[in-house]
Amino acid sequence: MINVGVVGATGYAGQQLIWFLNNHSDVNIEFLTSHSYENISFSQVYPNYRGFVDNKCIKIQEAEERLCTINVLFIALPHGKSFDLARKALAKGIKVIDLGADFRLNSPEIYKEWYGLEHNAVDLLEDAVYGLVEIYRDKIKNSNLIANPGCYTTASILGLYPLVKENLIELDSIIIDAKSGVSGAGRDLKVTSLFGECNESIKAYGVTTHRHTPEIEQELSIAAGKDISLVFTPHLVPMNRGILSTCYGKLKNAVSEEELYDIYNKYYGKEQFIRIIKEIPETRNVKGSNLCDIGLRVDKRTNKVIVISAIDNLIKGAAGQAVQNMNVIFGLEENKGIDVLPMQI
Repeated sequence: MINVGVVGATGYAGQQLIWFLNNHSDVNIEFLTSHSYENISFSQVYPNYRGFVDNKCIKIQEAEERLCTINVLFIALPHGKSFDLARKALAKGIKVIDLGADFRLNSPEIYKEWYGLEHNAVDLLEDAVYGLVEIYRDKIKNSNLIANPGCYTTASILGLYPLVKENLIELDSIIIDAKSGVSGAGRDLKVTSLFGECNESIKAYGVTTHRHTPEIEQELSIAAGKDISLVFTPHLVPMNRGILSTCYGKLKNAVSEEELYDIYNKYYGKEQFIRIIKEIPETRNVKGSNLCDIGLRVDKRTNKVIVISAIDNLIKGAAGQAVQNMNVIFGLEENKGIDVLPMQI
C-alpha cells in the first residue's frame, strides 16, 4: 500500500487528485492539507465525497510533522510555495510530485524572469524530472522529484513533439492557439472568473506573457537540440474544463497527411493515454479522462501543418498525469486508478 499526503487538496486540481487517489486500490490517503479550510472535513468542502473522503484538512505545519507516515507527497500549491516542503520531504526519502511550477523550468534565471521570484531550491533542479510520461518515462522510473507539467504545456508539447523531433517544421514558425475552460484559473475568487464575466464571451489573456510559454519552449528545444522561440496565446472559454490546443508550423518539405499520421503513430501508437485520430479533436471526447486526442491536417496551399490536441486540463493536464507519474515511480500498471472513459455530457 502506498501512503500519500496531498498538500493543497481543496483546489480544483487537488480535488481531482483526491478523486483518483480514493479510487486507487494501492493507495491510502494519510493526510490532506488546505490553507483555506483548515480543520474542516474534505467532504464539507466537496459534499460529493461525503462518506468516502471525510478526512479533516490539516495545516501544512502538521503535515510536515507527519511526513514520516507517507511514501509520496503530492504538492498542489501556487508557484513559490513548494521549495521548502519538497526539500524536507526529499530529505526523509519521500517521493515528491509537484503539480505546481516550481521545478518545471531547468533555469532559475528563466524562472525568475517569468514568475518574478528567486528560485529557492536551485540545488534540487538537477534531480527534478519533467513528468511528461510519454517522453520521459525511463527517467521518471528512477526519480524522487517529479515536476508535473502544466495543462497548456501538456497539450501543446504532445501535439508538436513528433514534428520537432523529426525536424519536419521550421522551428521559428511555431504558433500555438490554445483555449481552456474556467477551472484552469483555479478556485480562488477572481473577478475575471465570475460567471457574468466569462459566460457568453471568449477572450485571449496572458498575450506574450503567459508563464507556460517558457515551459513549452524548454521541452521543444530539448527535442530539437536547439533553442526554440514560439508564439503562444491562451484563451478563456465559458466551459468548466478542457483544453484545445491548435498548433501551426511551416513544413520544411512537402509531406502528406498520411505520412505525418504514420510518424505520430510511431511515437504514440502504443501509448495508453494518447489517441491519434483522423477526426478533429474535441474537448468533450476527453472530458473526465486522462486521454489526449491528437489530430492533424496539412494545408497544401501554404505548406503548413495544423495539429490539434485536446485534453481535460484537470486530469491529463494535472491530477491524472500526477497519478500516472506515481504509478510509473512505484512500478505499477501505468493506467492503475486512472483508466476511466471520458464522460460526454
